[in-house]
Formats: sequence, C-alpha cells, structure tokens
Amino acid sequence: MYSSKILDPAFSKYVKDSNRWSMWFASFLAIVALSGFYIYGETSSEMDNPESAGIGAIIACMFLLIGRSSTRKRRRNKTWDGYVTDKKIKKKSKNIGSGSDEHWINVLVYTVTIESEDGRLVHLTADDDSTVYDYYEIGDRVRHHKGLNSFEKYDKSNDTIIFCNACASKNDIKDDLCFRCKCPLLK
Repeated sequence: MYSSKILDPAFSKYVKDSNRWSMWFASFLAIVALSGFYIYGETSSEMDNPESAGIGAIIACMFLLIGRSSTRKRRRNKTWDGYVTDKKIKKKSKNIGSGSDEHWINVLVYTVTIESEDGRLVHLTADDDSTVYDYYEIGDRVRHHKGLNSFEKYDKSNDTIIFCNACASKNDIKDDLCFRCKCPLLK
C-alpha cells in the first residue's frame, strides 16, 4: 500500500531545499564564469574585453537557465501512478579515459521500464549495478511523487531494502528514516 508518510513536512522541505540549492549552485557557477572570462580578457593577449566578458556572460546565463529549468521541472512535476512493464540486461562496451589512457571496458546495463497510466515510459538505468533492477518486478505498481525523482512501490511486503523517495538512497526496510536525508521512508 502507498504510504501516507509522503505528507510529512520533511518532503516539502527537501524539495524546497533542493530548489534553493540548485539556484545557489547555478548562481555560483555563473559568477565564476563571468569573473573568470573577465579576468581572462584583462590578462590574455588572445582575447580582450568586452568580447571575453561577453562570452562569460553568455555562459553565466546558461548556468542560470539550467538552474531555473531544474527548479521549474520539479515544480511542474506531478504525482502519477504506473507499472513496471519491462526489465532488460544488455552488454555494452564503454570508452573510458582519454588520449593514450583511452580504453574500452565491457559493462552490463540494467534497465527497468515503468509505464505511466497515460502511456509515458520512464527508463531507470544503471551500469554494472543491479540493485534497482533486482528491487522491481514486472507488474509492480509504482507511484511517482510530485517534486521527487524516485518511485514508491505499492507492495513492499517482501522487501528487505527500501529506497528513500527524497534522495533515492538505499535503506534497510526496518529503518523509519533515511540515513542520508532523514526523510521518512515510505513503507
């Protein structure tokens, strides 16, 4: 059964803090980009100001737009229900490193597909980590809660672990609060 603990104020505080952190971080990066390009324009022989400062301003605006976009996405996000419709494991070669240190490794990509009631598909993927893959079974009912980036299973009766719906950390099913963010576990 879905938990009524989602109404706990800790979740709305978590979303509010996440939005605030996104904007603070984006603002910090914008200031660094603007300052860095301005200083570069003043000290470099390759590019002068205002050209360098203009590039810094464009990059700063991009950081601010990304921060604003992530907070808007969380605010527009809705609660919805769905089902686990598919699970796949795929072998994949992945290029890591660069230059003379570049090499290919083989990884297993674990994918869980969730279909919302309106037909939208969400794919949960992880390289070489089957934890989420093992947690869900095809046919599981799930709920995505507004502003959060995880799914609550309807039937948790046979589970030994539970994922925090706020920060997505893996917790023991016996715990009441997430060890990382201290939000209630929805069980």
